[in-house]
Amino acid sequence: MTGKIVLDRSRCVGLGLCEAVSPEHFEVGDDGNLTLLREDVSADELDIIEEAVEACPTRALVLERHR
Repeated sequence: MTGKIVLDRSRCVGLGLCEAVSPEHFEVGDDGNLTLLREDVSADELDIIEEAVEACPTRALVLERHR
């Protein structure tokens, strides 16, 4: 199983909790805007990305899982 990160920019406030969990996938710029460095998620990264998604207090992130 693999996945894809989906960002709802209208909900993101740039707190950076996702970046703290997975800096390989997320980066909050000096302007407070979140950049998805990689939206595709490999099977071995699913757990850490799920943790990053759950850390988002505004629910701006979703992990879509694919078989």
